[in-house]
Amino acid sequence: MTEDAPPSGRDLHLHEWTRDTGDETYLISTDRARLDVDMIHEFLTHSYWSPGIPREVVIRGIEHSFCFGLYRAESQIGFARAITDYTSMAYLADVFVLPGHRGQGLGKWLVQCIVDCPSLKGLRTMSLATADAHELYRCFGFEGLVSPEAHMSRKQEMDWFRPEQVRE
Repeated sequence: MTEDAPPSGRDLHLHEWTRDTGDETYLISTDRARLDVDMIHEFLTHSYWSPGIPREVVIRGIEHSFCFGLYRAESQIGFARAITDYTSMAYLADVFVLPGHRGQGLGKWLVQCIVDCPSLKGLRTMSLATADAHELYRCFGFEGLVSPEAHMSRKQEMDWFRPEQVRE
């Protein structure tokens, strides 16, 4: 895994990593202009955490996050975003690799690039919520809440939330 040349003054948060397997070359990029919003929306609208999410909500989330796209050739095959202030915390959300590309270590590579990303170094906290990938994230130092009694959240029902749209 190698990171290309440091970004110019134009965008301090633009980073790219390449991985050559011999058969395929993969790219992870934080360039928001490369993102395939249609693919991201299609996946998220059938995910367990955001079934039925409107495209406009996906776009707003992308606009207000530090995004990572995973690509094979010119096709986007994965995504993740960090909701962050770049100084003290980041919350990882919407981390996925398309089903046809799983089992090759690409999800691990995506998470590794996120935790190693220069724009996120020095953060006090990086957190996430997952229903099914605890072992993946433990490999990168994530653990259950040390003081769950100190953490609080406020949930709000979303009128677009459609659990019947979840694909296995």
